[in-house]
Amino acid sequence: MANRAHRTLQDGDLLAAVDLGSNSFHLVVARYTLGQLRVVDRIKEMVRLAEGLDTNGGLRPDVVARALDCLARFGQKLRSVPPTQMRAIATNTVRQMRNPQSFLLPAETALGHGIEVVAGREEARLCYLGVAHGHPPGKSRRLVIDIGGGSTEFIIGDGLQPIERESLQMGCVATTKRFFGGERLTRKRWKEAQLEMAAEFQQFAGLYRQLGWKETFGSSGTIKAIGEICEALKLAKGGTITDTALAALIERLLAFDSAESIKLPGLGTERQPVIAGGVLVLATAFEALDIRRLQVSESAMREGILYDMVGRAGKADPREASVAALMIRYAIDAAQAERVEATALALFDQIDGDWGLESPDRQMLAWAARLHELGLAIAHSQYHVHGAYVLENSDIAGFSRTEQQFIATLVRNQRRAFRLVSFEGLPDRLAPAAQRCAILLRLAVLLHRAHEAGKIPGLRLRVGAGELQLKLSRRWLDAHPLTRADLDSEREHLRDIGLRLSLDNG
Repeated sequence: MANRAHRTLQDGDLLAAVDLGSNSFHLVVARYTLGQLRVVDRIKEMVRLAEGLDTNGGLRPDVVARALDCLARFGQKLRSVPPTQMRAIATNTVRQMRNPQSFLLPAETALGHGIEVVAGREEARLCYLGVAHGHPPGKSRRLVIDIGGGSTEFIIGDGLQPIERESLQMGCVATTKRFFGGERLTRKRWKEAQLEMAAEFQQFAGLYRQLGWKETFGSSGTIKAIGEICEALKLAKGGTITDTALAALIERLLAFDSAESIKLPGLGTERQPVIAGGVLVLATAFEALDIRRLQVSESAMREGILYDMVGRAGKADPREASVAALMIRYAIDAAQAERVEATALALFDQIDGDWGLESPDRQMLAWAARLHELGLAIAHSQYHVHGAYVLENSDIAGFSRTEQQFIATLVRNQRRAFRLVSFEGLPDRLAPAAQRCAILLRLAVLLHRAHEAGKIPGLRLRVGAGELQLKLSRRWLDAHPLTRADLDSEREHLRDIGLRLSLDNG
């Protein structure tokens, strides 16, 4: 039988985070000791994934090879870390791919672990979490800026909690490629690029200025590199970047003919080809948000991933709060959700070993059960379709896109005919478990269609090769003729996917 819940962390446990950024790939390994994380190893490689992304959403073969070689090296290091104690997160460039699975399948093989794709706002939350833990928060509200290779995240937060999160499609690699690829680095071109980018801040700059903040932190290698250049040029010190230092740095950049020819004290050769785009993003942010001073943070998203894992293993799983918020927002019948969840999990616990299901699958099933009626807030007709769409396309704090798609697939397939194509959208490693969890959710929803209180007596489920045997109390079933009819219909739906449902009401 699979574990009923995630194992809590013990002193001495190793945790690992892999950040597949658009510019660099990072691996961080930490040891959990007395409730704290102590980093024991770090590996960073400049893969520059965004450099290989073409206009059709494809990735150049040489960049794919570079990425896979890096992940294979990471995989060797991760052999000492239990699979349940690591997470690998892919960000903007993978989000932009036309067919992410064409990259993710060989990438997961090279790494030896599944890779989750996160939405921009979830990336922002993880960035903030990393910075907040790296710089213990006081009473002041904070703004955190993280410039990646393909996107930049802006987060206002209080303490350890983000308040507002935004992600813009501008990063050091993408912006350098967009504005300075093959172009001369002139003052006119710089001003045109900054004016074009400033328009993208209009969607949130007013709200951010209205909320206000006292401290500004910058994370990621790009901001760290800009800080090191400013210190080397004696424009700033103490790990800070000021507006005057940034203006002086821009003047130094504009003395070069092209982005590729930039050479400055403190600028490493790996960062040199993309620094112009990074400075452009930061300068535009300073102007749009009226920033005067920024503190460079050593912590970033990879540390945020580690602390998020600590939260998931304890009582601070952000996904629980997000599911509760969705239930309130969409006025979900909490009593009905609880009934369906209890029955779905009871069925899960009877067959998990036979079906090879594990505790993460159980958690996904539980959340899908709580949210299965979400679509009723839109319309009763096709409510399972509406609910699945909302769950797959919303920004839900704590969830990766992969997790959201898993839950959405269960909700989509809770009733009527199976939509097998929806399972094909999941990674191959998850599709079988998702289909089996969908069957359990279907049975639970069917058995509680009348929205009646109370448990279902004598409920048992057995599974075999191509067969499910459901046992119910004859007296209960005789009192629920609609359920009997629904079970007859369910036999047909399960037969379509190669399963035979038999009923034992003896």
